[in-house]
Amino acid sequence: MNDAMRIYRSGLGLALLVLAGFLIYWLRPILTPFLAGALLAYLGDPLTRRLQRLGLNRTLAVSFVFLGLTALTAAVVLMFIPLIGRQINMLQSQLPAMLEWAQSQAIPWLEQTLGVDPATFDLAALRTAISEHWQSTGNVAAEVIQRLTRSGLALAGALASLALVPVVAFYLLRDWDRVLAAALDTLPPAWRETVARLARECDEVVGAFLRGQLLVMISLGIFYGLGLWLVGVQLGLLIGLLSGLAAVVPYLGFIVGIAAASVATLFQFNEWLIPLLLVWVVYGAGQVLESAVFTPLFVGDRIGLHPVVVIFAVLAGGQLFGFAGVLLALPVAAVIAVLLRHAHAFVTG
Repeated sequence: MNDAMRIYRSGLGLALLVLAGFLIYWLRPILTPFLAGALLAYLGDPLTRRLQRLGLNRTLAVSFVFLGLTALTAAVVLMFIPLIGRQINMLQSQLPAMLEWAQSQAIPWLEQTLGVDPATFDLAALRTAISEHWQSTGNVAAEVIQRLTRSGLALAGALASLALVPVVAFYLLRDWDRVLAAALDTLPPAWRETVARLARECDEVVGAFLRGQLLVMISLGIFYGLGLWLVGVQLGLLIGLLSGLAAVVPYLGFIVGIAAASVATLFQFNEWLIPLLLVWVVYGAGQVLESAVFTPLFVGDRIGLHPVVVIFAVLAGGQLFGFAGVLLALPVAAVIAVLLRHAHAFVTG
């Protein structure tokens, strides 16, 4: 009877897990504000706990964390958004000249040095497409706002979703321990210790990517942006930002950044050798800092995910669930990696 009951409970748990997956898929259009709020609560929980250890109660600690996040967000918007906007406008104005430079200098050099057929690069068609569509891409935000304002219902829904994010984050962060305890209490008693242990291990992996890697990306983006600005690269801030964002996958930020910065340097400077060497020094120093300082400091020796797993998880999450899937991708991949490792250890004995 006990064996039959265990089989029944295991089957019921598996069925509930599958049902939860289907519910997430069916409800994906409305999940984004809740997932974004949960993500903010998860990221803010360690700082809230530190404030509690200083003697603040949970609600007051959460309030201070929210005030800090609000001030930080306002500072970023006021300082960096205008700068990035000017960089994009500069890129918009320089792109046709960059294509002309590639046609007249870069491609002939490739032809002479590597024997590349110039017919491989149809830059004329690319230049025509950019000239036809680039102006419209600069007004994407204005077009989205214009379309939203045409429909009062769509505008109300967008504003409601945006307003839900801080509300959900505040209440989840305030009641984080109670939410976790309530979720654990819904499980059969025999499962609770194992699930709690797995949850702690999953938190270690997820925290390494959502907290640690986020700080690494921000640090690298700031370092590359300031370094390229000191070298004198006009698009340095934009390239540094892209390098930091791409650093979610190890070495991808370095590859994307050094390639883009090298092209921008060759185009901008007539005497390009010294600036190009300085750009390479900036990215070389960034790699040393990432390996020797940023990653050990922010991520430590916690278990990570393979870069291929990160790429696949983000793309698969976006394909299945849209933006909500992107938010879920890395946490779910980290949890699956932990569960698969324990399953392998259980099977192999």
